[in-house]
Formats: sequence, structure tokens, C-alpha cells
Amino acid sequence: MKTKLINLFAITALIVTAVSCKGEKKNETKATEAEKEIKAPATAVTYNIDPSSSLINWVGKKPTGQHIGTLNITSGSLKTLEGTIQSGTFTIDMKTIAVTDLEGDDKASLEGHLKGLGEGEGADHFFNVTKFPTASFDLTGISEENGKTIIQGNLTIKGIKKNISFPATTSVEADAVRISSDIFTINRTDWGVNYGSKSIFDNLGDKFINDDIELRVSLLAKKA
Repeated sequence: MKTKLINLFAITALIVTAVSCKGEKKNETKATEAEKEIKAPATAVTYNIDPSSSLINWVGKKPTGQHIGTLNITSGSLKTLEGTIQSGTFTIDMKTIAVTDLEGDDKASLEGHLKGLGEGEGADHFFNVTKFPTASFDLTGISEENGKTIIQGNLTIKGIKKNISFPATTSVEADAVRISSDIFTINRTDWGVNYGSKSIFDNLGDKFINDDIELRVSLLAKKA
């Protein structure tokens, strides 16, 4: 089952890549100051995140092309009341950054670069997983808009907490809760991920890396 799920997410990543080739920003988020996280009533039902069925797909771009990959969601929970999500949180293992469009040494090299495992001053400029091994998302609001659920929450990366929102499709069942986000875009520099950003560094020419990262979140939580 796990292999089938990984294959499904790989196909999803290819679809994300295909629809994003025109360069338009998908559901661009505006990162704002962190907000108070919502708490569910004491009578809410708890569903625990299933790590084997929860994943983040990402797309990063530069003038000469793009790369796609995944991140593992390792823990967390969602709470519901009368069929409605009331609160939620999940943890992302930044050490699991994977590049899925490369193989061999090229794959290992880029993954190490994204993890910030190199030497010298530049090592901190991507995700620096040695110092910041996890990221997290905590719900601060949930609403309905044009038939979509709008998920609002605090995204913490590299110790920096910012509030964002994105559209998603949600399903609350007796034994499981599912959240599948639309593709949405964050600006990585809002979280201090500055490497190769022409908005931060001068004289990069065409060797810059786009600030925007496209994400798609897939969550499955099972009744505790």
C-alpha cells in the first residue's frame, strides 16, 4: 500500500509540474504575522495524522528549469466536531527533503544542498536541517469560500513563524479526515530561505533561483 501511495504522490508531482510550466503563480499566499492558534472544544473527536499517507509535494524553479520533490509529514492531529474540522497541527521532517526528478549523484547533491549540509557561510541559506530539523503548521482558522475550504495557519520554517492561507478540499468521515490542498505558492524568503534569491543578493545574473515555491499538501488522519 505504501508503495502505491508513493507512486500516486509521484504522479501528482508530475501533474503539478505540468500545470505550472507557464510560470503563473498558483494561489499565491501572503505571509503575515503569526496569529493565535485555534483550540477545539473538549468534546471534539481526535484524528491522528497517518505518516504513511501524508506528504507535501513541492516545485522549485530557476531560469534554466525546475525541480520537483517531496517532504514527509511525520506527526500531528486534527480535531473535529459534528463533521467540521475545529483545529489541527502537523510536523514536517525537513531531513526528508527528496528530489524526485533526478537520480544518482545529481539527486544526492541537490538534496544535500537543500538540506544545507554543505560547508561554509552559504550552508545556512537553504533549510539548514541540522539546526532546524522540523517545520510545522498549526491551524488558526478555517472557512468556506466558493465551495472550497480555506485553511489558515501558522507555518514555521527555520524557526520563523508566519501566517498563510490556502484552498483545500476536505472530507470528514467516521474513521478518517482527509485534507488535499490546491497548489499554492509561498515566498521562501519570508522564512529566511535566501540562497540564490535575486531579491536578496545583487549580481546573480541568470543564476538566481525563484523565490516562489509551489506546494501541495495531502493529509490523512485516522480516528484515535
